[in-house]
Amino acid sequence: MTPKKTARKASSVAPDLLKERKQRARAVIRELKKLFPEAECALHHESAFQLLVATILSAQCTDERVNMATPELFRRYPDAKALKNSTQAAVEKIVNPLGFFRNKATNIRAMAAMLVDEFGGEIPQDIDQLVKLPGVGRKTASVVLGTWYGIPSGVVVDTHVRRISNLLGLTESQNPEIIERDLMAILPKKEWIEFSHRIIYHGRQTCIARRPKCESCGLLKHCPRVGLPPL
Repeated sequence: MTPKKTARKASSVAPDLLKERKQRARAVIRELKKLFPEAECALHHESAFQLLVATILSAQCTDERVNMATPELFRRYPDAKALKNSTQAAVEKIVNPLGFFRNKATNIRAMAAMLVDEFGGEIPQDIDQLVKLPGVGRKTASVVLGTWYGIPSGVVVDTHVRRISNLLGLTESQNPEIIERDLMAILPKKEWIEFSHRIIYHGRQTCIARRPKCESCGLLKHCPRVGLPPL
């Protein structure tokens, strides 16, 4: 069955600015492909279910810390049925280092229960169904659909994508939903998945929030450096 498309509001950006952003976005995509040809999701996983769990756990936490906790979690609870039958205390103990561990343990256990009870333990390949699961928002759903299934349901907007998209002048918003709308309006759909992966790599390696390495940045010639002092 073909996954349903979730309607998103059209961009309200003026036509001339939209054209300028599209041109810059194409140039940025070309450079990113050269800089990070092998960019991929940094969360360790071996199934769509594991990726879903890891992405929920990554909220307000680094991928590195999540990757330290998930081997034990997935060893004990490799699928939705096993996690559904877990105890709250056991799961909390494993995810304790990740912050907000009680809420995260509650969410992943409730998510697993709903997967088993309503979806036969299988991850739905439909963003409207995915976001019904406890702890799953649009960003998490887009990560799973894009990374595991190759379905471009939207543009994943994390802290790196938000910050760098503003620096590049691709959006003027700090709101993730508006940023996603703006990016979807200027990026070819076939680039939605990899664009986020590559921007995240760029944010971790070069365009670091507190000390961006502008002088050695491969995107510098395309970047208006919105909000930064002149070089």
